[in-house]
Amino acid sequence: MIDAELRIPRATYRLQLNADLTFTDVAHLVPYFVDLGISDLYFSPILTPRAGSRHGYDITDHSQLNPELGGEAGFTQLAETLRAHQLGLILDVVPNHMGIGDPRNVWWRDVLENGPSSIFAPYFDIDWDPVAPELHGKVLLPVLGDQYGVILERGELRLYYDDDGGFSLGYWEHRFPLNPRSYADILTQKLDDLLSNLGSDHPDAIELQSIITAIGYLPSRHEVSPERIIERNREKEVIKRRIATLVANSEPVRQMIAQALADYNGDPSDPKSFDLLDALLARQSYRLAFWRVATEEINYRRFFDINDLAAIRVELPDVLQATHDLIMRLLAEGIA
Repeated sequence: MIDAELRIPRATYRLQLNADLTFTDVAHLVPYFVDLGISDLYFSPILTPRAGSRHGYDITDHSQLNPELGGEAGFTQLAETLRAHQLGLILDVVPNHMGIGDPRNVWWRDVLENGPSSIFAPYFDIDWDPVAPELHGKVLLPVLGDQYGVILERGELRLYYDDDGGFSLGYWEHRFPLNPRSYADILTQKLDDLLSNLGSDHPDAIELQSIITAIGYLPSRHEVSPERIIERNREKEVIKRRIATLVANSEPVRQMIAQALADYNGDPSDPKSFDLLDALLARQSYRLAFWRVATEEINYRRFFDINDLAAIRVELPDVLQATHDLIMRLLAEGIA
């Protein structure tokens, strides 16, 4: 339980934790800190940041401790060592922004997938109706190294099939989920060829067409009523599972999807071959842009002017709870 008695630090020592200074490493140093006369250690953030983070302030997951530091098991062991030596601990928490450049940030990934209809859309401070009409219902992502058209026709934007049954867009180290309603565009690209090869009464063909029909009934990414948001969130996952199962069990469907993706990914020697991909990207909940336009066009609140750190609305009770649940549990259990 949380100790009601306030502890006043006498002498603190700040530690910058990362893969080179883990919970286990700190535990080995505890006798040294005691000899120095330190009363309390002050830790940099310990929740999960982007992979390989050196500072920890780009948190991507508030629900688990950083596995690169040793996770909750490592932290629990360290806490026992600190307690045995009567050392206190001060934690640096980061409740007002998140790192969004890592796919492990499921909140941001869900926003990119579902736009205003994301269950996490209220968590971020996004202007869904900015002055620029092309950004209506979209998040500007200033991640490109050049103008969009140049990047597109170079073939640097590529579609991928994901193991969970979804599709995503890749740009170098970045991966952006596609709007599930746009899956139908990909799945119908070579559908006629599949039906010609298998026949329309083949079980794989029947299941694929049923999935495409289900996608058509999926609520739009512009839906904001709670009931429709819940419906979209539920049904899109059902659709993904059905696609994943079908792909895993059907070689013809796997080949069909591979051929469709090849069509969408275009040929740099033929600029018109990217028209399909351009049209598909226009249906997403984000708009990719040259990084230099961020200062004029960005429509989500950031930590200062750092594009990879999106502010979150910690003033909302749900967000406050989601960002503090783990820390408060550790305190309540007497671990922290």
